[in-house]
Amino acid sequence: MRNKPELLAPAGDMERLKMSVLYGADAVYLAGTSFGMRSFAGNFSPEELPEAVRFAHDHGVKVHVTVNTLPRSDELAGLPAHLERLNACGVDALIIADLGVFRAAEKYAPNCERHVSTQVSIANYACANAWYDLGAKRVVLARELSLDEIRTIRQNTPKALEIETFAHGAMCVSYSGRCLLSNYMTGRDSNRGACAQPCRYQYALMEEKRPGEFFPMFEDEKGTYIMNSRDMCMIDHLGDLMDAGVNCLKIEGRAKSAYYAAIVTGAYRHVLDDVAAGRSVDPVWRDEVEHVSHRRYSTGFFYGEPGQYTSNSRYIRDWQVCAIVTGCDKNGLATLSLRNKFAAGDTVELVGPDLRPFSMTVPVMRGADGLILNEPRTPQMTFTMQLPCPVPPLSIVRRAVELSPTEE
Repeated sequence: MRNKPELLAPAGDMERLKMSVLYGADAVYLAGTSFGMRSFAGNFSPEELPEAVRFAHDHGVKVHVTVNTLPRSDELAGLPAHLERLNACGVDALIIADLGVFRAAEKYAPNCERHVSTQVSIANYACANAWYDLGAKRVVLARELSLDEIRTIRQNTPKALEIETFAHGAMCVSYSGRCLLSNYMTGRDSNRGACAQPCRYQYALMEEKRPGEFFPMFEDEKGTYIMNSRDMCMIDHLGDLMDAGVNCLKIEGRAKSAYYAAIVTGAYRHVLDDVAAGRSVDPVWRDEVEHVSHRRYSTGFFYGEPGQYTSNSRYIRDWQVCAIVTGCDKNGLATLSLRNKFAAGDTVELVGPDLRPFSMTVPVMRGADGLILNEPRTPQMTFTMQLPCPVPPLSIVRRAVELSPTEE
């Protein structure tokens, strides 16, 4: 059996943390309300952090917390208390980009491993070794590296230094995400987690004396979305990542939905386990990454330049969450919470923690008052539905629905 990397999944808030944990993550990464790079994720207040750590640890899952902004001098006064709070909560590791924060973490969070963020752009073994000498337990490599470059780093670094790399999710058009385009155009700081993604816009040229007259811009004959990166998906190549010596595979997406966290984590969990054990991969799990909202997939930089998708910047959305199972008895009578309308007679799929997806026709349901219900309509309402078999809590009812905008 191959050495199996840790599967690290996103946890933007408590709901997403629970999904990532129950759907198979070995570790989750999240942020407090300060010093983290994803300010648009829900994040965790000082009161929520201990609960989050406790839930993860109760399920044998580690917690990594991002402290990966580059703080300005007037922000440093709040750093020691933040680090001490993370240390006291039992956080397993801190993901850090700033050298001063890295040194402060050694003093104020001595029980937490220190991981060096991808924002540092570690692209060679000399840099990786330098961080190891400073006390880093793990380095998160720059996303622009090929598999050959990762192998070279692994061969020239101590085995005690862990190597983490992104395996799935959004890519940035700028090197290691260091971009000021959003700051300049919208005032939203991309390096503080508030990126407006102006690289996804469709641009045109306007001549000064011809206001309102737009001329199309082309990088080449293919299209006008000249900076539009595709999403990374390495689920078909996990064996190559293992053979390169990677210790941790990271799923991007702290600002994405709980459904995304569940489905992508579950898919990678099953495929990773199969590949590590030398089993044939069940194609149903590979297909799961097609069931979440995503841009067109590529293999990132692992096998060479990924290229841009220049026709449009739209997401592919073919599935919609109908309801979440909150409980289910041994006979398959489930209690659910509504997310989007659906009705008796519809064809839906169920997928859950370690539950292979299956289809069913929706039967007549019952409301919380016990009355017959053909179509639950009120968001978050509770109702019951008979399933063909028992399913675990936080299983998801979904249906195929065309949500992707049509091509122009």
